[in-house]
Amino acid sequence: MMAYSILAAAIVAEVIATTALARTESFTRLVPSLVAVTGYVVAFWLLSFTLRVMPAGIVYAIWSGAGIVLIALVAWLVLGQKLDLPAIIGLGFIIAGVFIVNVFSNATLH
Repeated sequence: MMAYSILAAAIVAEVIATTALARTESFTRLVPSLVAVTGYVVAFWLLSFTLRVMPAGIVYAIWSGAGIVLIALVAWLVLGQKLDLPAIIGLGFIIAGVFIVNVFSNATLH
């Protein structure tokens, strides 16, 4: 369970960093740039711990899938970006894929 908690924290750090990255204006704004860089450093540092106990492919599948969905939600709720029906369906497939990997795969920690 600890590996999943650390992975979740890494995903949150990455989502914060990516959200800040959208506000950096090509790294010309100091505060969002510092948040983005710090967030990515923290995210990869935390990710390195999960790679000690979980297979890299599984970690990356969870990391990228959850990150995509969460960043899309933040972009929709916070940044006012629109999600059309195909985007919502695609995000649903990503959620389903992460669920299947976590619940049914023998390669994950259970």
